Amino acid sequence: MSPIVETRDSHRPISMRDMSQGDNGIDPRRWPNVLRILCFVGMLVIACYLLNGMVSKGLRMLTSDEFGAWNEEMQGRVNADVIISGSSRAANHFDPREIARVTGLTAFNIGRNGTQTDVQLGVLRAYLEHNRKPRIIIQNLDAFTFVTTRELYDPALYIPYIDDHEIYQTMRKVDVELTQGRYIPLYDYAVEDMNFTWWLGLKGLVGINPKNTIYLGFKPRDRAWSDEFDRFRAGNPKGVTFPVQPDGVRVLEDMITLCHENGIQLVLVYSPEYDGMQRMTKNREEIFAEFRELSKRYNVPFWDYSQWKYVDDTSMFYNSQHMNSRGAEMFSIDFARQLAAYMNKLGWQVGGQSASGTNVMTSTLGSMNAVRFH
Repeated sequence: MSPIVETRDSHRPISMRDMSQGDNGIDPRRWPNVLRILCFVGMLVIACYLLNGMVSKGLRMLTSDEFGAWNEEMQGRVNADVIISGSSRAANHFDPREIARVTGLTAFNIGRNGTQTDVQLGVLRAYLEHNRKPRIIIQNLDAFTFVTTRELYDPALYIPYIDDHEIYQTMRKVDVELTQGRYIPLYDYAVEDMNFTWWLGLKGLVGINPKNTIYLGFKPRDRAWSDEFDRFRAGNPKGVTFPVQPDGVRVLEDMITLCHENGIQLVLVYSPEYDGMQRMTKNREEIFAEFRELSKRYNVPFWDYSQWKYVDDTSMFYNSQHMNSRGAEMFSIDFARQLAAYMNKLGWQVGGQSASGTNVMTSTLGSMNAVRFH
C-alpha cells in the first residue's frame, strides 16, 4: 500500500504515484508516445510538401498539349512577334502557322478554354512578365466579353504556377480557394483538381507526355456540326442575353491600358460566330456598341468578322461559337492577309507569302478603327 502524504493547504491525501507525475499531469513515461505521434505528423507534413512539389514539377516539365504550351509561356520560351489572346474561340480560330506564313512574323496563341476577360488579362500579364514584348496583340472578343468570372474553368492548369505573382494576383480575385494551395500542400490537387491532373504530373516526372493536339497554342478541332445548337435554341426560344457588366468593361479597359503602357499595338477582333447564334443574342447591338465606343475612345482598331462569308455555313463550325479545323484554316488565311495589310499600313513592311503565293503589301482597311469584314 502506497504511503499517504498530506498537503499543507488541503486535507486531500496525495499518493506517491501522483507526485511522480509532472506539473501538467502527464506521466513522463508517456512522453515517448507523444514524441512518436509528433514525429509521424511532422513526417506526414513533409511528405505532403514533397509530393506537392513533385506533382507541380512534373506538370511544369510537360512539353506537349495544354501544359506544354502553357509551360512555354510561363518559362519564357515563346517571345513571339504576334500574340493571340482570348477564350476558347481565340484558341480554336487563330492558327499562328498561317499568320507566320503570311506575315513572316513569329506568332503564338495564348487563348484559354472557358476563360473570361479577367482571367485572360491575368494570363497576358504573366506572359509579358516572362517573355519579350510582342509587336502586336490580337485580343479576340466574345458576346460574353463583359461578363466576369463566376467559376474558374480547369483550375489545375494554374496550380503549378500559383507562386507566380501575376497568376496569384489573378486567382485572388477570381478563385480565392485556389490560393490556399500556396500554403497548404496538396490542397489544390485534392480540392480544386477534379480531373486528377496530379497523375499527369507524376508521369511528367519520368518523361511521359500526353498526345499533342496543340500547335503554337492553337487548338484545331476536327469535328463536324452536331445538333447541339438546335437543342440550345429549343431550350431558349426567346433568345439569350449577355450582361454588359461595368467590372467587365473595366477589365477590357485595363487590357487596353496595359498594351499602351508597354508600347504594344493592340487589335480587337470579333472572330466568326455562327449566324444563327448572332440572331439569338438579344442585346448584341448593345455589346457591339460598347466595343465600338472603346475602340473610338482608346484609338484601338476593332475588326468585326460577324459577316464573314462562311458564318452561315455549318461545315465550317462544330457548334455555334466555334469553328472546326476547316473553318479555322480558312479564317486564319483571311485574317493573316488583313493583318499583313494593316502592318504594312503602319509602315512595318512585313513580307510573308499570301495563300496565293504573292507578297501582301497593300492595305484594304482604310482609316476607320472599326471595320467589318465580309
